[in-house]
Amino acid sequence: MFGIPGKQAVTMTPKAAAQIAKLMARDGTSGLRIGVKKGGCAGMEYTMDYVSDVDPNDEVVEQDGAVVMIAPMAQMFLFGTEIDYETSLLESGFKFRNPNVADACGCGESIKFKDVEELAAERGQE
Repeated sequence: MFGIPGKQAVTMTPKAAAQIAKLMARDGTSGLRIGVKKGGCAGMEYTMDYVSDVDPNDEVVEQDGAVVMIAPMAQMFLFGTEIDYETSLLESGFKFRNPNVADACGCGESIKFKDVEELAAERGQE
């Protein structure tokens, strides 16, 4: 929908792909659907849900056994995002490196995206 021919909407690091594939196999799901919703102190939050069915409107990215589906309303905001999986002494979890983020809150749980017009202009879709 908002993609560039020959370029995946999102990419995954090897660690993220391995973790997604592991969780898919454990739970018997078809993949991980990512999206965005209003919330948090910066205005938007990422959503992540393992799902059993692929929505025909989802953008599907497959890599090393991992399947990520991007919800239709989130595609413009997530295009170009790299998904990583990081582990530290205190926590582990998925991290999004998203070029479309204009600002983030101090806790890192919510984000503010660039304006839709700015995103469209960056992709030459005015």
